[in-house]
Amino acid sequence: MSLDSLKARIPDYAKDLKLNLGSVIGNSDLPAQQLWGTVLSTAIASRSPIMLRELEPEAKANLSPEAYQAAKAAAAVMAMNNVFYRTRHLLSDHEYGNLRAGLRMNVIGNPGVDKVDFEYWSFAVSAINGCGMCLDSHEQVLRKAGLEREVIQEAFKIAAVIQAVAATLDAEAALAE
Repeated sequence: MSLDSLKARIPDYAKDLKLNLGSVIGNSDLPAQQLWGTVLSTAIASRSPIMLRELEPEAKANLSPEAYQAAKAAAAVMAMNNVFYRTRHLLSDHEYGNLRAGLRMNVIGNPGVDKVDFEYWSFAVSAINGCGMCLDSHEQVLRKAGLEREVIQEAFKIAAVIQAVAATLDAEAALAE
């Protein structure tokens, strides 16, 4: 599978998504590891079997085995953290913020790849999962590491397009049944 075969599956009414997919992935200036780790982690976060089947082979071919595992780990740990911290933030009883989380998230401290890349992928997954606390936290780490806003914005552009294409293709698949 490839980016081209994925684009070919996008219906005509979603032409903007096809063009955006080509630009945010196909014409990206991000380093390959940052790009393809973001693509893989957000494809997982989209919960779309279609997206994952289409994008995973290309991501795997462009990532080291360590980066491939770390991108999957970012999607996994952020699936948990985004629910936990988003809920904590949304509750009107702020005392929950004083309680110990008690959840293991060791991979964040030792992801097996450059911490900036792992933070970048975690940020992109958090965009899909809609956790404002996590977005703020990861964005601050990325800014402190020297990433410019334009580079950080690329992460949530990729996340937005991946999520939109996933929703469109999953809807088309459901309608075809």
